[in-house]
Amino acid sequence: MIILLKKNADPGQVENLKSLLRSRGVEPHESVGSLQTVIGCVGDVAHIDPGILEALDVVEQVQRVQEPYKAANRKFHPEDSAIDCGGVKIGAGGFGVIAGPCSVESEEQVVGIAKAVKAAGATLLRGGAFKPRTSPYAFQGLGKVGLDMLSTAKRETGLPIVTELMDFRDIELFNDVDVIQIGARNMQNFNLLKEVGAYTKKPILLKRGMSATLQELLMSAEYVMASGNPNVILCERGIRTFETALRNTLDLGVVTMLRRLSHLPIVIDPSHATGHAYMVDSVAVAATAIGADGLIIEVHNDPPHAKCDGAQSQTPEMFVRTMEKVRDVRALVEKWHERK
Repeated sequence: MIILLKKNADPGQVENLKSLLRSRGVEPHESVGSLQTVIGCVGDVAHIDPGILEALDVVEQVQRVQEPYKAANRKFHPEDSAIDCGGVKIGAGGFGVIAGPCSVESEEQVVGIAKAVKAAGATLLRGGAFKPRTSPYAFQGLGKVGLDMLSTAKRETGLPIVTELMDFRDIELFNDVDVIQIGARNMQNFNLLKEVGAYTKKPILLKRGMSATLQELLMSAEYVMASGNPNVILCERGIRTFETALRNTLDLGVVTMLRRLSHLPIVIDPSHATGHAYMVDSVAVAATAIGADGLIIEVHNDPPHAKCDGAQSQTPEMFVRTMEKVRDVRALVEKWHERK
């Protein structure tokens, strides 16, 4: 249920409305926009009579929401959300580029890559300290040592850190992390989502599962938001289909669809979507053109010898050329929005 308030609604009456909702076991979420103020009701609203609410002086209209996701729903929050990622805004016009190695391998490696991607225009540093791998014999990451190396790269470059949390028991190690990534394999690890949502207000980069629908992705975001953390960024990295030429199948139309369904920012991962470094360039440009709020790109100084996902990792030189094209497209997109 959403409640549309009248313009210039009395603040005292609005607070009384919120108190009334809480007394009925419903948590109100107020969203103040430039044209309309909306109160989204999260909880069991079946027993609340919309007619009683519409009789209040501050209420313009009450609408039932059919979708199972509430806090992530654009109806609850009509304007785009902007998420502060360690000083970098993603969403509502803010465009973030997250770049770095798939996995942290050494301090020299991650610091060198961090300096290179920052010089090329990246605004955040990615790097895996804990790695979910299909094979138990594959490189699993350096763990806490890898996080310490990321912190060193952050100190030397100023880039905020984005890295994956696999096990909530490791959360205390993430104090210096700016954005916590929940990977595709954990998108429906609901206990992890609830724990992260309740424990921290740090931004959560939520990757779409390999076979997840958009509604399932939004419901996973809802778990985090309903637990108390509104700072969620959706990440589209393609889904698994019958096609084998690419690592995954990426439909950029999901950007337009998610924009209609949700107010949350949308980041595209062209590295995991394609699985081929030479394709990352064109997909990144296309994602920028269609209106994504950011990109997450794997960059490695020596891809043939990378311990993880070398085939899809750009070299720093390739990343420079990609960023040049992305900047050009961003400029065109901004001009187009100005004309609108």
